[in-house]
Amino acid sequence: MSSQLPGVFQSFAPTLDRYGYAAVILLVGLEGVGIPLPGQIILIAAGIYAGAGELSLALVLIAGFLAAVCGDNTGYAIGRFGGRALVLRFGRYVFLTEKRLAATERFFARRGVFVVLIGRFVDGLRQASGIVCGLARMKWRRYFAFNALGSTLWVGAWVFAGYLAGSHIAAIYATVSHHAKYLFAGLAVLVTAALAGWALKRRYNRQAAAEC
Repeated sequence: MSSQLPGVFQSFAPTLDRYGYAAVILLVGLEGVGIPLPGQIILIAAGIYAGAGELSLALVLIAGFLAAVCGDNTGYAIGRFGGRALVLRFGRYVFLTEKRLAATERFFARRGVFVVLIGRFVDGLRQASGIVCGLARMKWRRYFAFNALGSTLWVGAWVFAGYLAGSHIAAIYATVSHHAKYLFAGLAVLVTAALAGWALKRRYNRQAAAEC
């Protein structure tokens, strides 16, 4: 099975071959605590294995869901009971710097539940949202409910992506890799346009304020 996995997925094949569901639980769970690991990649690879009959689809989904929820809630507990000082003291070891934490906190202050629900699909937010929600002392029941929903959508999306891709994953991977540069170029143009628009709007507002 491992010989059929292309690119980055190939590096996870030995881990899945040897540890199976435990690999999914460990990598996805640790990512929820704040460690920057490629949880979505292991879920796609596990989905491919499930499509080939090497793993059970139901057990992969359950393992991914439980790992995501338990990892995120562990992060929440660290933020809630450990406090900001503890997070900043040890956060640098998992690339959770003070600057990154402050940016996430600002985003959380504006979006709140959106961070919990959609944050699982965004690198950076996925690893830090639990800790930040704990620091913000968000009610645990509310956090747990939206986190469970977000985890369900996230795990389901990536596992079924791998499951449905199946034996076509090599062709799909090659196509995506070929067009990735165009996608990134398009995103760069959009980001540049958005920043330019923001700068022009800010300049206009300053001029309007000065005239008043």
